[in-house]
Amino acid sequence: MSEIKVFKFGGASIKDANSIVNVASIVKKYAPSLTLIVVSALGKTTNALEKLVDAYFNSPENYTPLLKEIKQNHDNIIKGLFPSNHPIFSALDKEWADLEKIPSPSKTDNFDQIYDKIVSKGEMASSLILSNYLNQVDLHCHWTDAREIIKTDSIFREGSIQWNKTQENIQRKILPLFETLPLIITQGFIGSDNNKNTVTLGREGSDFSAAIFSFCMDAIEMIIWKDVPGVLSADPRLFENCVKLDNLSYLEAVEMTYYGATVIHPKTIKPLQNKNIPLRVKSFLDPEGEGTLISSRPDLQYPPIVVVEKNQAQLSISPKDFSFIVEHHLAYLFQLFAEHRLFVNMMRNTAVSFSVIVTNIPDRIQNVVKVLEKDFSIYIEENLELITIRHYHPSIVEELKNGKIILLEESIPKTIQMAVKDIPQLKRKPN
Repeated sequence: MSEIKVFKFGGASIKDANSIVNVASIVKKYAPSLTLIVVSALGKTTNALEKLVDAYFNSPENYTPLLKEIKQNHDNIIKGLFPSNHPIFSALDKEWADLEKIPSPSKTDNFDQIYDKIVSKGEMASSLILSNYLNQVDLHCHWTDAREIIKTDSIFREGSIQWNKTQENIQRKILPLFETLPLIITQGFIGSDNNKNTVTLGREGSDFSAAIFSFCMDAIEMIIWKDVPGVLSADPRLFENCVKLDNLSYLEAVEMTYYGATVIHPKTIKPLQNKNIPLRVKSFLDPEGEGTLISSRPDLQYPPIVVVEKNQAQLSISPKDFSFIVEHHLAYLFQLFAEHRLFVNMMRNTAVSFSVIVTNIPDRIQNVVKVLEKDFSIYIEENLELITIRHYHPSIVEELKNGKIILLEESIPKTIQMAVKDIPQLKRKPN
């Protein structure tokens, strides 16, 4: 078997017909002889499907109109790529029909399981469109269902990989496909459990899917195609004068993603590092650019790197009996957070209180509060940002504090974190 590369294309790269044509040109020019391509859902489809999940549970009257809108968006794209009698039209109709047949909600429904069943259709649709278009322009490829390859446990929305079964499936089902065609198209973000239920790997999990395939196939390189020139020192939507980082070590990439950098899914790096597979982040808008190379190079000198996570909440927890916060309290609290998948991004404890900064997922927070409120007083502060600065400089820290109230702050060598909210802007009334 020749050397294999893995390409991953996100939703922004295939948001419309012209974008899909551009992806085909990238594949034609830059894909080596053997390439596995992992794709996300088109554009903002995942967001639209999440609204469909909400309608299923909370406003059934909106379910059919929302599904119709999603179908129409996909139809508009394929009409710009294929003749009207092409099989892709019936193939997509079959996928959407699965959602039309979902029964009415009941009290026994598992929200996360229904979520995975509905939201996974985005990747199924996009992969069918891309594979059919590549075949149409003589870039002949196999389409394969990632759910038959990537095996997980049954933790819906946050599936854990069963690595041995997945490795076996890739060796048995994926590698032989390269003997007949040089390209394989599959989906990111999805796998299945032992009962063949669809299980997603966490929001934005397509990067992780590509890393799983890279690891199990001993790929020589993985490339993520983004709408930015590479990994930047900050989010260009929030900051000016962002610097492209030409090279990153695996360690630095792990730290950035751990603290919330969204350019790469946080679980992506470790499988690649374990087999020393280089990861390149390149721009589908400028495919000739070098991008950013993430590899085993020793740590370099980095500029300040800023990560901002919005939609954060602070939970301040105190025992109602005014007892000290000690080990058994902390063990109980973290067990509860784990059970309800409430992820702690920052924390601090004093003698009689414990504060955590978490991503603000209201249903999960309320489930935790319901359990705690008998024995604890809980105060919730919403609309926070969590700012992390790697390789910080005092002038950068002061600039980012400007106009902010600091709720929590802590620093370790190379890294400072601040949970902040905006200072209310007062305007003096005229005399």
